[in-house]
Amino acid sequence: MTVPSPLRLKSSAGRGVLFATILASGMAFLDGTIVNVALPHIGADLDSSVAGLQWTINGYLLTLAAFVLLGGSLGDRLGRRKIFIIGIVWFTIASLLCAIAPSIGTLIGARFLQGAGAALLTPGSLAIIQASFQEDDRGKTIGLWSGFSGISTALGPFVGGYLIDALSWRWAFLINLPLGAVAVLAALRWVPESRAPREENTRFDVTGAVLAALALAGVTFALIEAPDDGWGSALVIGALGIGVACAVAFVVVERRKGDAAMTPPALFRSRVFSILNLYTVVVYAALSGQSFFLAVTLQNVAGYDAFQAGLATLPATVLMLLLSARSGDLATRIGPRWQLTLGPIVAAVGVILLRRVGPDTSYLTDVLPGVLLFGLGLVILVAPLTTAVLGAVSQQHSGIASGVNNAAARAGALIAIAALPLLVGLSGESYEVPAELTSSFRSAMLWCAGLMVAGAGMALVFCGRLPKVHWHRAVTTMTTPTHSAHPVHETTEA
Repeated sequence: MTVPSPLRLKSSAGRGVLFATILASGMAFLDGTIVNVALPHIGADLDSSVAGLQWTINGYLLTLAAFVLLGGSLGDRLGRRKIFIIGIVWFTIASLLCAIAPSIGTLIGARFLQGAGAALLTPGSLAIIQASFQEDDRGKTIGLWSGFSGISTALGPFVGGYLIDALSWRWAFLINLPLGAVAVLAALRWVPESRAPREENTRFDVTGAVLAALALAGVTFALIEAPDDGWGSALVIGALGIGVACAVAFVVVERRKGDAAMTPPALFRSRVFSILNLYTVVVYAALSGQSFFLAVTLQNVAGYDAFQAGLATLPATVLMLLLSARSGDLATRIGPRWQLTLGPIVAAVGVILLRRVGPDTSYLTDVLPGVLLFGLGLVILVAPLTTAVLGAVSQQHSGIASGVNNAAARAGALIAIAALPLLVGLSGESYEVPAELTSSFRSAMLWCAGLMVAGAGMALVFCGRLPKVHWHRAVTTMTTPTHSAHPVHETTEA
């Protein structure tokens, strides 16, 4: 079933569809920024270790990364509006469970559920716009979706910080309840149902999604638990073994399924596409690691409250909102290689400057310069990365290629948040000890800067022949955005 009469943006029905998709996706983006700021409060209130905070972020990322492509397939097959609404309801109920969690274990379980809901919700936003609007209105509509979603991202840190300081960290999740209710009503009222054409409606790879989830879960569990249990622990060894075995099985199964696979092997016949996804893992690992450590360090070492910690990183988001479209336009003129090389280097310099954060931090000299350079680096690299990924595959594969690249970004974030505390010796309740957290934070920033430089090297060496891709194509073919702890990727790709 397809939409019989494509909508115009200026019509009341068109504005209603845009409102529903913006509200739902904005709810997910807002949640990510607030949860990062809330981590120290969650840890103190629920008596959590570092591992508990890691799982608070990674539980969400794991189910989102593993199931987002399956969520898109469900929408194509069963109806995009139906799966979109189910995703909103699921996400909202899981948010309530997060808000009332009496222990860190219960919160983590609810975050797993929340990520699964987001995997149903997030692919639907742009897919609905793609299917619902007339072709000459799609670019402008997605531009508006991107801009308003970006506003929700920008509002997240200080609105969330205010609620957390004034009320409780539980409001980081309770705020989703009224937003979710209005989003469901708007979707029921205005969003038309649509499905992919029957001949295109074949990719439904539950086995691949489950194997991907188990692979990520096994490796993540081993990395998070190793500092406390030791690498010789039977539990850690078993989890790592299961993760590796499932990763191998995933590759075998996907190869056998061919074009029906969740991640068609044909995509990876392009060496450039493979390199770009590895680049994405590396760069987004650095991005997420920096966000995770900085939010906690600003509060537990520098003495910021949640509102101040959220506000501290706002300049980077503002830069993204103001300059990303120009960065994308530049990539269409000169090709993305040099921006993919320069962007991580600029971001790495910003990360190095953030190592100055400590007990006597001055925002103007110790935080703001690093935040601005880090944000500028992201401006330079994020939009060209989207155009490069789309340019590395045929146009018929652009939708799934975008989805795979977003999953790669989530996987990078997942691994970074699991591995960095292990690498820098942060475990137990040491995040509550300023001296220990400061030392770990500064070491973590070195790792993040190193990852950014490694990404720059990959782009310089392997991306010399990247084709130029028109920015309009990057807009109109991006149908599977996802959400992360740091939602820059979603809000700027469109």
